[in-house]
Parts: sequence; structure tokens; C-alpha cells
Amino acid sequence: MLSLLLPAAPSRDELFARHGERYRWLALFTVAIGVIAAVLATTSFSVAVPAMGAYWGMGQDRVQWVITGYMAAMTLAMLPTPWLLERFGFRRVFLGTVFFLGLTSLAGALVSDFAFTVAIRLLQGAAAGVQQPLSMVVVMRLFPPSRQGRATGLLSFGIVLAPAVAPTLAGMLLEHFGWQSIFLLSVPFCVLAGVLAAHLLPREESAPRRPFDWYGVALLSAMTLALIEWVSSLREAGLLAAWSVAQAAIALLSAGLFVRHARRAAVPIFSLELFAERSFAMGIVVSFAYGVGVYASSYLIPVFLQNALGFGATPAGLALMPSGFVLAVAIPLAGMLADRHSPRWITVAGLLVFGLSFLYFGWRGSAVSYAEILWDTVIGRIGLGLIIPALTVATLRHLQPCLMGEASMVNNYVRQLGGVLGIAIVAVFVEWRITVYGATPEGIDAAYSEAFILLTVTFLLATVAALRMKPRE
Repeated sequence: MLSLLLPAAPSRDELFARHGERYRWLALFTVAIGVIAAVLATTSFSVAVPAMGAYWGMGQDRVQWVITGYMAAMTLAMLPTPWLLERFGFRRVFLGTVFFLGLTSLAGALVSDFAFTVAIRLLQGAAAGVQQPLSMVVVMRLFPPSRQGRATGLLSFGIVLAPAVAPTLAGMLLEHFGWQSIFLLSVPFCVLAGVLAAHLLPREESAPRRPFDWYGVALLSAMTLALIEWVSSLREAGLLAAWSVAQAAIALLSAGLFVRHARRAAVPIFSLELFAERSFAMGIVVSFAYGVGVYASSYLIPVFLQNALGFGATPAGLALMPSGFVLAVAIPLAGMLADRHSPRWITVAGLLVFGLSFLYFGWRGSAVSYAEILWDTVIGRIGLGLIIPALTVATLRHLQPCLMGEASMVNNYVRQLGGVLGIAIVAVFVEWRITVYGATPEGIDAAYSEAFILLTVTFLLATVAALRMKPRE
């Protein structure tokens, strides 16, 4: 049985000889299943925030660490991915992360203490973080440029369908079995991804190994954690408090030291040469804003439905399902558009549509009906569908192949950093505005409306950066 599930690793040539051209798509499907497991673990807990807050007697600003902690660990764990790929190979790294994510998901279903829950989420996030950049490595390695948009679109089909279904499934599990059962959503996908990877991912050819950049990773980790703590501490400590100022100073100092280190080191964790390509540099700015908006809205909408509109966990989760299906259909079509037309202009159009969908929420506030929520999120997800494949292609297409592993890692790292900061920002922002306006229905309404307007402004600023995503001549 064990030999059936874990056969001897075939070579890439053997796999192409066995499966022909369809092998590219089989490998892409395998990696997509693993990424879906990680995405489910990321998005499924938003609907459980009110229940966990009531269970532990905590506010959003503390409970959000169950989500933010996962994403923080996910963001930091992306940093060593290029080195891990060189050291252990794609196959071993993928199998290891899938196994660890499944194991920690099972463990999470057995704990109920806040500190242990956050610890399990940190471990889950670390496994998911190493895994996230792998999908684009497969696209850029296996597919020619003329098919990369389509491959990215099909890859994203399942990845974005998972967040659409996750809140609904999580809401049902929450109401029938408690919030701990939400941990189990990822387990079947981890098992399937592991079995497929054992048969379809090739062994790595020997390659020169470089030393691990411990100092560079330490500086980026310090910067990331300081940024998250700075945002999380703003409500309690205040903007000008000594602790907040110290965290901001640590983040700026760490960023400056990393730039200095990357310019001097022989083998930094990633090369600053990447940013010499303007399309990549501007794409990274857009990816950061995109991460802020996507993850903050996925967190904010279910919480808004429950805390401001009074819906239960299942209706709150169901609200995102229709838009998720629309998004899953829109992305492959957008991928084909990105192969035929300028991915930069497709990205700009998507940013405008997605950002303006939040403006409607901000304008209507608690007067918005459930039907309005459904169609507005559908429109927003059409814009998001345009962004996902086009932004990836526009950001990475003009880079040298030897830089693709580092570029994919940086792109995912920055997007996830935006996501973790986005969730922390909106959670703290809403709590702060409720404190200002008072915990009345009118005050809660105003707080959430302003949070949605904040997301609109974020996407309008990202549009400015997207307009400059031109390759250097």
C-alpha cells in the first residue's frame, strides 16, 4: 500500500513520455489542489470571528489574531521558499508542506484554548506560506509565454472557488459542530494533493546549492512582525504612543538594513535586480494593494453581515457564494484575454470595478439589503477575476527565467503582507470608529461604512501604480 501511494520519483522526461502534453495540466492540477487546501485554511475562519469572540469573551482586535497570525506566519514562511526549492527540490517541498498542513489541521480540531489555537494557526500558516509560490513556479517553468495567461486563469479557478465555498461550509460546520470543526476543511484536499504529487511531480536534477541568507530573512521577519504589531497596537496604544512609535521605527530600520544587506551580499534571499524591471516593481505595489483589499474584504463582509445587519453565520457565509462562482468562471476567461491583449489595461479595469464595488457598501451602510449584497459582490468579483491572471502575467512575464523563483516568492510575499495588514487594519479601524461613534446601531453602521470606503481608496491608489506597469524599453 505504501509503495502504491509513494512510488519512486519519476524524472520529468519520463512523465512527459507517459502523459504527453497533458502532463503540464496534470502537474498544474496537482499543485492547485494543494494551494486550495491552504486557501481554505486562510478564508474559512472569517465567518467564525463573532462565535470565537463570544467563546473567549474577546473583541475583534484580539480574535483576529486567529486569522492574522496565520497570515503573518504564511507571509514569513514564503521567504525561504527559493532556497528550499534549491536545497530539497520541488517535489519534496510540496509533499512536506501538504503533509504538515494536514497534520496541523487535524491537531487544530482538538484544541479550544485561545493561545493553542493561535499557535496551531501559526504552524498552518508556515506550511501554507512555503507552498503558495509553488503554483506560479509550475506555470512559468512548464508553460510557454503564449499559454501562461490561460494556465494562470485555470489555476486560479479552483483557488478562488475555494474562498467562495469556504465561508458557507464553515458556517454550517460552526452551527452544527462548533468552530473547532472548521479546521477539518483542508484535510481531504491535503490527502488528495499528497497522493497526486507522489505520482505526478518529478524528482529534481542535482543543482548547485547556495547558503541560506539567515540575516536577510531575519531582517524581513523583524520588519513584517513590527508592521503587524504596529497596526494591531494602534487602537489600544494610540498612534503616537511609545510602543507604536517603536514598532514603526523597527519596521523602517529593518527595511533599510535589508536593502543595504541585499546590495552587498553575494547571495541574498532575493536580488534587488528584480526591481530594475519597472513592470515588476509597479506590479509589486499593485499586488500589495490587491492583497489588502481582497483579504480585508473577505474578512469584513461576513463580520459586517453578522455584527451590523444581524445575520447568522450560515447566511453570512452564503452571501459570498454566488460571487465566488462568478469569479471562478471569470478568471479563466480573463486569463485568455491576458494572452491576447495588454494585461496592464485588463488589470486597471479590474481594479476600478473591484474598488468601486466597496463604495456601494460604504454609501448604503446598514440599509443595504441581502439582494444588494449579492449583486454588488458579484460585480466586485468580476473585477477581481480580471485582476488575478492579468496582474500575475504583467508582473512576471518580462523577467529572466533564472529569477522566476525569487520573483514568484516576492510577489506572493508582498501580496500576503498586504493581506495580513489589511485584515489587521480593518479590524482595528472598525473597533476604533465604534469607540468614536459609540456602540449603537448608528455608530456601528458608520464604522463599517467608513471601512468600506477605505478599501475603495486603496484600490484607486493601486490603479495609479497599475498604469505604470510598462516594461523598460
